[in-house]
Amino acid sequence: MANMTILLLIYVDVVIALGLYAYLRKKKKLIGFQLGMNISIVMGGMSALLSGVLLIQQYPFHFTWITIISALTGMMAGALFGILFDYQTFVTGLTNGMLVGVMSPMIGTVIDMPFIFNCFIHVFFVFILLTILTSIKRS
Repeated sequence: MANMTILLLIYVDVVIALGLYAYLRKKKKLIGFQLGMNISIVMGGMSALLSGVLLIQQYPFHFTWITIISALTGMMAGALFGILFDYQTFVTGLTNGMLVGVMSPMIGTVIDMPFIFNCFIHVFFVFILLTILTSIKRS
């Protein structure tokens, strides 16, 4: 049952990130480069954190592959969100996604209460998404 929950969380996280990306593609002309930089940093880092922690809980003995996958996921998300704005934002999202992706499986291996931690990072993710959406509406 816990395995299905983790897979469902991964699926929901991907759908939310893709939805935000589609929304940002429509609104990118209204967003300044400072907000764009913050969006690429947040989305690169959060996608790497979520993928690294959830995958290491799902497959606990595949540390090397999960580190590579979470780093690539963070780099891809940070780069995709960053390329919407400019090259500097692209590079910042790419590097931040890679750094968080390398560290997130280490966080996932030392968690002694995974349910509480998963709830915490997902509430944090939703709070950040709401903050981003509010900032976009005000810009």
